[in-house]
Amino acid sequence: MASVILDREEYIEQAYFFRMFRDRLLENLPAQEILDSIHEEILSTTRLPMAIEFLRGEVVLNGRISVGMSHLPHYFTPFQTFVFSRAEEDRSKFDQITALEILQHEASYRAGNVSQAGLFVFQFESISRNRLGYDRGMEAMSGDSQFANGGWKDWILQVRRQLGATDFGDLIYHHSEQFTLDKRRQLGDSEWCPKQPILFGAKEGRIAKANRGKDPLYMFAALQRQLGYPVVPRPKKDFGLEQQVPALHAKLSQLEKRIQLLESELRGSLDLSQFYVKPVELPADEP
Repeated sequence: MASVILDREEYIEQAYFFRMFRDRLLENLPAQEILDSIHEEILSTTRLPMAIEFLRGEVVLNGRISVGMSHLPHYFTPFQTFVFSRAEEDRSKFDQITALEILQHEASYRAGNVSQAGLFVFQFESISRNRLGYDRGMEAMSGDSQFANGGWKDWILQVRRQLGATDFGDLIYHHSEQFTLDKRRQLGDSEWCPKQPILFGAKEGRIAKANRGKDPLYMFAALQRQLGYPVVPRPKKDFGLEQQVPALHAKLSQLEKRIQLLESELRGSLDLSQFYVKPVELPADEP
């Protein structure tokens, strides 16, 4: 079942839900306890409190929120379910904190002046930057009702097959207004029209053309700077205590050196010459 486009207030409450869920996970609260209380904070005129109640029941039954989201395709999009399911996989390096931040930013963008091009770039960059898997990820993207018309769904599935064989900048440029303008100028025919659908504007086309052959992340950053596309959250680096406290880091380094010396002594390969201090040469007495 395909997702549906919700009212603006639903996306506003979704963004709040994902943000508060993330903040409370950072406080080491269990997911079930968070879901037990957070539904009371959500605007009751939306359908989100009922969805949260259902998710809480699924957590009790099988321990996974993404399973509950998959049972509510009329409310949560396939992309939302996919992102959270990747965070819940046992061997995944993609954590729930980053997943919730992505979902929060996406819901906030949907609540504003959302465009199909902007939503596509945000979702694609989220998959790319976090290495979530293009095959399943783009299939989930194609099931979004935002891409149900204008040729978007077919194009997303086509791009899914062409990744790696065709430059991503070219894929966007050839489906932009800028490509049409360049072709008309080249052919001298102001009436020429491409066979493929035009999905991106002239500005997107120029940026894509300028970034052909480069890392797509550079193009995404340019689209964010120039056109105000939503920024994809980046995973936070986990710095240990020894990196936060220089004195502790130095102490750990000393302990590591001592352990290495003990291991060398046990193996009988301890070389004390490395600790010898070269004697200081005194100046010769003048006659």
